[in-house]
Amino acid sequence: MPRSDGLAQSATVDEAAANTILFYPRLAASGAFKALFREGMSLVEDAAAYLDGPGREESRGLPRSAALAYATESMRLTTRLMQVASWLLLQRAVNEGELTPAQARSEKHRVRLAEQDVACPAEVFEQLPETLRGFSAKSIRLQARVAHLDRALADAEAKAAPPSPPRGGVAEQFERLRSAFPR
Repeated sequence: MPRSDGLAQSATVDEAAANTILFYPRLAASGAFKALFREGMSLVEDAAAYLDGPGREESRGLPRSAALAYATESMRLTTRLMQVASWLLLQRAVNEGELTPAQARSEKHRVRLAEQDVACPAEVFEQLPETLRGFSAKSIRLQARVAHLDRALADAEAKAAPPSPPRGGVAEQFERLRSAFPR
C-alpha cells in the first residue's frame, strides 16, 4: 500500500535527482562551447575593427539624431561584447583548469549579462549603417545564448551542491555542543 505521508514520493524524487546527468556542465566543456567561444571572440574582433575604421567614416555622414544614436549604440555594442567576452574567457579558464569553478564564481560578479536591447527607437535604428545594425543584432543574440548557458550552469551547480543543514532548533544545539567540546 502506498504511503500517504509523501516520504516514498520524496525518496523517488531524490533518487531521480541523484541519477540525473547534468547536460549544461558537459556542454560548457564541449566542442559546442569552443565554437561559441570562437564565434564570440570573432564578433568582438570584427566589431572593433569596424568601429575603429569603416564605422567611423560611416558615422560622419549621418544626420545629428542618427549620429547620436550611432554613438550610443556603438557604446552599448562594445559593452555588450566585452561582458560576453569576459564570461567566455572565465568559462574557458575553468574548462582548461586555470580556474576552479569557485574562483570563476567569485569573479563572475563583475560580468553583467543583463539583457540589453538597442538604445534607440526603431525608426532611428533603421537610419544607422547596416553593418552597425548587423553587429548589434548578432551581439544581442550571442548575449542571449551566453546568458541562457550561464543560468543553466548556475542551476546545475545549485542542484549538484549538497543541501545545507537546517539552522535552528536541534541542529543549532548540536553545533554549539561540537564547538564547546572539540574532539
